[in-house]
Amino acid sequence: IYLRVSWPDSAVPPPPGPRPAPKCSSSLPQELSDLTHLLRWPLTPGDGGDLSASTSPQTSTYHLRHPAQTSYPLGGYLEAILIARDHQGRCKSHGGDLFRAQLLGPDLKAGVPGDVKDLENGTYLLTFPLLWAGQAQVQVRLIHSSEAVGVLRGIWRDQWATIDFTGYFRGPTGHEETVTCNVNPLLIGKEESTCHYRDEDSGELWFCAQPPTLPCDSLVGHSSGRYWNVTTPHEEALLARNVTDKALRQGISPIWVAKESNQSLVLSPQQPCRPGIPGPKPSGFFHQNTWHSLSCSSRSFSTADSILGCLAGRIIHMMGDSTLRQWWEYLCDIVPSLTPVDLHTTHQTGPLLAVDASRGIVLQWRAHRWPLRSLRTPVASLHSVVRELGGLAGGPHTVVVLSLGAHFTTFPPTIFVQRLAGIRAAVASLLTREPRTLVVIKLANTGYKSVYGSDWFTLQVNRLLQAAFADLRVAFVDAWEMTSSLALPDSIHPGKHIVRSEVDFLLSYVCPT
Repeated sequence: IYLRVSWPDSAVPPPPGPRPAPKCSSSLPQELSDLTHLLRWPLTPGDGGDLSASTSPQTSTYHLRHPAQTSYPLGGYLEAILIARDHQGRCKSHGGDLFRAQLLGPDLKAGVPGDVKDLENGTYLLTFPLLWAGQAQVQVRLIHSSEAVGVLRGIWRDQWATIDFTGYFRGPTGHEETVTCNVNPLLIGKEESTCHYRDEDSGELWFCAQPPTLPCDSLVGHSSGRYWNVTTPHEEALLARNVTDKALRQGISPIWVAKESNQSLVLSPQQPCRPGIPGPKPSGFFHQNTWHSLSCSSRSFSTADSILGCLAGRIIHMMGDSTLRQWWEYLCDIVPSLTPVDLHTTHQTGPLLAVDASRGIVLQWRAHRWPLRSLRTPVASLHSVVRELGGLAGGPHTVVVLSLGAHFTTFPPTIFVQRLAGIRAAVASLLTREPRTLVVIKLANTGYKSVYGSDWFTLQVNRLLQAAFADLRVAFVDAWEMTSSLALPDSIHPGKHIVRSEVDFLLSYVCPT
């Protein structure tokens, strides 16, 4: 049974309504059913109808909270106050803007995300840890005004989806028919003429319109469909490029951070990287284009031999989206002895397999199941992550890496919560039967700036991801912070040195010493 969930403007999404429950769904942590707490965001008063009253990156300013110093101590903090203003230069009286703040050291190829605390009165407290000696420069960007966030929130509240998908049906003679598919039968036509597909392992449902002549069990292919027009011209103006992801004018001169006891960096903790270690904020920083973790002693794997030495005898199962496929491609590119196996599948959706038989290494990637925005791919290749996890024996030589979220930004959060419920239960079962299995959760990257995948949506998805697995003995790779630390253009598929840093941190868990 599917119930449409609605909530008032003054609240965030309520818990999922009655739906077919995944097996072991009772293990879903309480925090995930309390979406009000997890997804809280300051409201924007009014209807946002006046574009000139929305937050402007041209007039908003920031300045140091305290008088400037000649130099600052390594390991200390820099604080600044940001004042949001509208396009007429008037101070805002409410919060809700999505700003991104960074402290950068361009000459040192250094960067760290700053903390942005919304005081909910039009001002924001920016806090930056001073983690390297030398010059540092504050940079602040307005990702979305509070009025644009209001549009995104409304889409999340009022739309069951912002895209649809195509199902391909084939008969015994080769005759094909295509129809619309989605997460809700009401989105594709009359419910009585709808094909229902239930994942027996997770309980999740998928729906396709009934083909004109072919039966429901003749579904063989899946692909992206069309993107829906879900915004008015005024809403499009609030999300336009000239006011989205724009840098504020420099409000603070470069500062100098002095060495401390002849030390030029805040060092990573001495403890090896193990699952279950609490994640600090920030989780790390870049220096000389190398990621330095602030949670554990991260390592660098700069050569093929160092990677081979770490992966020898291990089977790595990667399941998720294309940002995780980048890890598979990076390892195959940097380690020539990892030989890709031709599985006669499409490169975009996999599955992909590479082996080094002499060292006993197996490296696999496969895409998660629908909803998956992709070119046409065989339905038989879209395996349920829950079923894949249920088929693993696990052990000290088994590594599971999951990347979830990027394909769920076009749906309300209840859809993602249902997916998380099944996967979390499967991970918990795997760790119960074989606690020595390493499970790594990759958070979603920054990069999306539209109504179909805004960074605001991704931020909420990451909150849900972290809450879902917080009490399990898993490791996290904070790709969100890695992709928002340097002065680089945002891309959902970041460049090689970001991917290298993500993979190095993964390997730091695989081989902590």
